[in-house]
Amino acid sequence: QVQLVESGGGLVQAGGSLRLSCAASGSIFSINAMGWYRQAPGKQRELVGIVTSGGSTNYADSVKGRFTISRDNAKNTVYLQMNSLKPEDTAVYFCKAAGVVRPATPGIRDYWGQGTQVTVSS
Repeated sequence: QVQLVESGGGLVQAGGSLRLSCAASGSIFSINAMGWYRQAPGKQRELVGIVTSGGSTNYADSVKGRFTISRDNAKNTVYLQMNSLKPEDTAVYFCKAAGVVRPATPGIRDYWGQGTQVTVSS
């Protein structure tokens, strides 16, 4: 089985910074893309940022210039550096590993982490 474990969430004042980490463990041959999503109370889950195995990135317009996503392919780990945080960034942040290929396992699938709370106070 594949597990994603997030860390780094917490409470921060507006204008502050946090760094989230997500490590994928288990029997993994490759991961196509790793990303961060967030879900605020009463809202749908939305993409924050995603990075492919080749290093290409894409961000939500609301976080461009403030958040940076990066990835360590050797460690199957993805990071999200969040700067200039705003109260509207408050949400549960979820890590996703997309297009996971496992040894001796047919097909590919996606996996999600359990989520980590980020709260930004004004």
